[in-house]
Amino acid sequence: MYFNLSTWIGIAGMVLILLAFLMIQWQKWHQDDLIYDLVNFFGSAALIYYAIIGNAIPFIILNFIWAASSLRDVFIDIKVLRAIKHNPHWKQAT
Repeated sequence: MYFNLSTWIGIAGMVLILLAFLMIQWQKWHQDDLIYDLVNFFGSAALIYYAIIGNAIPFIILNFIWAASSLRDVFIDIKVLRAIKHNPHWKQAT
């Protein structure tokens, strides 16, 4: 069986998305962890590429929304980390 580059990118994206899912299930990561959001973003970005190559419109839309949501959370995570760095007693509003 031969896998071309786009297939390998799709597999990598799938592995990243499943890794994020499993880390949440196993309670190793939390939904507000930067690593969780980064892994989800890069996984969904890879799957967007794979879906574009395969002309899978529903899959493109799904992963675009997934990537956009993850990227939004990455920026929120960075904002929180910066606030904590500049004020160690800072707490995020809940």
